[in-house]
Amino acid sequence: MAEPTPRRNEPRLRPAPLLFEPAEAAADPEHFFDLESIDDPRTLLDRATELTQAFRAAADRAMEFQAMAAAQLADPRRFDRLTPADIAERAEWTEDYAKRMVEFGQDLLRGGDAPGHVDPV
Repeated sequence: MAEPTPRRNEPRLRPAPLLFEPAEAAADPEHFFDLESIDDPRTLLDRATELTQAFRAAADRAMEFQAMAAAQLADPRRFDRLTPADIAERAEWTEDYAKRMVEFGQDLLRGGDAPGHVDPV
């Protein structure tokens, strides 16, 4: 089963495999990682929980990459740097959230141990 996304110096655990969805199965709106075919509620709960945790871990990790990219795009050393408003428009965020993501990304790029760490969420 996947573990929640660790913070700072904790080792990352891999999320549960999401399993490949064949194209014909993915086209069926009722099909979702073969959960609909599981009859035993205990097995269904276990697998659905694994998927939930895997998706949460993937979302947390993707958000960290968003933050690092935002920080890199806002870096004043870049000749083509973007303003928080530009980043917000590009990522479909509010400008305030973009500023917090830039700060979070800067913290991650520094190694995440900086005092005053701010998680944007």
